[in-house]
Amino acid sequence: MFAHHNCRLSARQWPRIELERRFDQHVLACVLSRALEEVEAGEATATEATGLSHAELRNVLPRGFPAAAVNAFALKEVSDPEPDMEEELLRGLLLAHARPGDPASTRFAKIIARRAMRDDHLWQDLGLFNRAELSRLLATHFPTLAAGNTQNMKWKRYFYRKLCEAEGFSLCTAPSCRECNDFENCFGPEEGESRLARIKNGIALD
Repeated sequence: MFAHHNCRLSARQWPRIELERRFDQHVLACVLSRALEEVEAGEATATEATGLSHAELRNVLPRGFPAAAVNAFALKEVSDPEPDMEEELLRGLLLAHARPGDPASTRFAKIIARRAMRDDHLWQDLGLFNRAELSRLLATHFPTLAAGNTQNMKWKRYFYRKLCEAEGFSLCTAPSCRECNDFENCFGPEEGESRLARIKNGIALD
């Protein structure tokens, strides 16, 4: 057993896997924290906020929250709402590029598709600290999709461009992105404070 463990360490497999696992837990905790805000504000149920089913939430919640906090999600009162067409299309795009056989990738596809329906930058919708964390998440779980964003387009815009391309039409009639009047909306910086920073700075969250 020790020899096998040492071999894995020598091959640098364990540290990479462990780092991925811890980062996934971090992202999940951020998403669940954001979802809990919406639940407590009466804006959404736990399933509506995350895109996960009741069963999936019962599986993942204990990993990121103590038992007392899990009760705040009021899982006994939630149902499994069906995604609308826009969310379903985005979920399908993500699943088509998800790592095969990885339950975490499937779970994040559902979460990202649901949170992308919100109005802020996607990294903020997910409760992450910055855009770099979102880019890391996408590169890890949807590597072929993330690799295609070679011009660093805003992630929501990039997703919808890919959906449009799949349907055979373009989002913009300009001959190139640089000549498009909507360039700043597609490629401008995705800056802003994370929700954690806004809370820390005492800014009211509407």
